[in-house]
Amino acid sequence: MIDEKLLKDQLPFVLQGCDIPELGECYRGKVRDNYLRNDVRVIITSDRLSCFDVVVTHLPFKGEILNRLALYWFRATENICQNHMIESPDPNVMIVQNCRVLPVEVVVRRYLAGSAWRAYKAGQTVSGITLPQGLREYSRLPELLITPSTKAPKGQHDEAISEKAIIESGLVEEKIWETIRERAFALFRYGEKLAAERGLLLVDTKYEFGLKDDKLILVDEIHTLDSSRYWVASTYEERVAKGESPEMLDKEPARQWLLSIGYSGDGTPPHFSEEKRIELAKHYWSSYERISGLRFLPTVGDPSERIKKNVKKYLNL
Repeated sequence: MIDEKLLKDQLPFVLQGCDIPELGECYRGKVRDNYLRNDVRVIITSDRLSCFDVVVTHLPFKGEILNRLALYWFRATENICQNHMIESPDPNVMIVQNCRVLPVEVVVRRYLAGSAWRAYKAGQTVSGITLPQGLREYSRLPELLITPSTKAPKGQHDEAISEKAIIESGLVEEKIWETIRERAFALFRYGEKLAAERGLLLVDTKYEFGLKDDKLILVDEIHTLDSSRYWVASTYEERVAKGESPEMLDKEPARQWLLSIGYSGDGTPPHFSEEKRIELAKHYWSSYERISGLRFLPTVGDPSERIKKNVKKYLNL
């Protein structure tokens, strides 16, 4: 049972970021704060909500939910692909191996949705792939696809790129890219198998990879609500046949609300009311429990001091 009062009480304490000067310089991504300490990286997942590569608001407990879900999937898939996780000393924190991250986001798609649908509808290719005519939004694709994008600098938008261009431009060596394709497909197929056991469809997802001592390592996050789309399987066909959108367990409702009021990433983000933020936070909470099968038991309060204490204890500072 989701406690709406608890979410409302947490609104003043949303984690916008966490400064730990003892760790040195902080690299602040769209959602995560990164500190490099010797040969490990400290990743703090904030409550920032990013849509269209822009931070648009903050949701109570979102960071903890994302971190817990990433941990769940890293542990579930470690036999498929080695990942960077070492330990999680705090609900919002992951200690990971420091890897040389490859400058490409690996998007795997089973269904036509999101930016792929918008490109298809506009008559464009999807990362260089020409899809067959007659597909509808939310259609299952004829085959599992990889549609990569570049990792844009902060403040800029990621750009679709073909696999051929990745290799020809030297972004990733061909041999390494072949291994990435193999691992990405294996991870996705296992993810959709586990999702199906919970009555869900894994629609698409984003993976990032890095190199550590010449070994390919899965980094960042895996199958979370920010990096993936999930739909409820039992109502999918009926709703799509009626021209309705599937039941979604990801951050797509936030994207669609923004699009409905004319915002797609350019300019100042619109205001999110307290009610809208609580609505989206409830969505993240229930989605986490549905995907993982685990209960979410958060505690109201400012997480910053707790995070600092736990990180310093882990690193013996």
